[in-house]
Amino acid sequence: MVLALLYPLGYMVYGSFRDWDPSQSLSESTFVGLKNYITLWNDPNFHESTLVTLKFALSVVTVEMLIGVGLALLLDRKLRGMSVLRTLFILPMMIAPVVVGLIWRYMYHPTLGVFNRGIKGVGLEPVDWLGQHALLSVIIADIWQWTPFIFILSLAALQSLPRSALEAARIDGATGWQQIIHIKLPLMMPVLIVTCLLRLIDAFKVLEVILVMTEGGPGLSTEIMALRISRTATEFRELGVAAAMSNYLLIMLLILTVLMLVYNRYMEYRASRAMRVAQEN
Repeated sequence: MVLALLYPLGYMVYGSFRDWDPSQSLSESTFVGLKNYITLWNDPNFHESTLVTLKFALSVVTVEMLIGVGLALLLDRKLRGMSVLRTLFILPMMIAPVVVGLIWRYMYHPTLGVFNRGIKGVGLEPVDWLGQHALLSVIIADIWQWTPFIFILSLAALQSLPRSALEAARIDGATGWQQIIHIKLPLMMPVLIVTCLLRLIDAFKVLEVILVMTEGGPGLSTEIMALRISRTATEFRELGVAAAMSNYLLIMLLILTVLMLVYNRYMEYRASRAMRVAQEN
């Protein structure tokens, strides 16, 4: 725990208080206190990257949860070829992020891309996807790749639900929608919250797909914090500032994690109470 987790984390935190560049070791750098944090706090570009990160993460996680849970509810039944369908659904998340970025970049190409060719085929004007709608374009690519992750965990949660509670609801005359709203979703909620948390943490750190598709452009419209951290460390050679930026991102994720875990404990309590009531009835 100390060697693999605490030491690297402490190294990053310590480096965030130094004027540090790649040409010197950490011990050779100059201690500057909170200067790096204050610089970032007053940097409008950092504020823009933070806003882009929040918009991207909240958008993709919301849509992925809706589609993933919806597909799980739809396919939680015995159908011919179900194993083949499930395999097809999880294929996108097996592809390397760099390849995903290249695929979608070519699909969004102004003249050769499949989207604009389809639009011109119905007589409409082509769209500058990675120019005018850059953030939306990378959001769509992320949704395509990571919705299967939500689908797999949601389907696993559905299949582990106590059949006694579902059978009792059917005997009491509950419709399909009533079973979903009052039985399935409440009992699935602890798993869904953890799934949402995992995707939210990962969405805040997306790098390769956006780097390949837009390189953070045009302007700063798709420059999320992970990409800005990478550029600050490699292009601007300001390791101390990059470490401070990473700590800001860490603090944001810690706050979100604590809030969601507290909510998860509350939903687990409600789910267990609902299960007891169903078994008593």
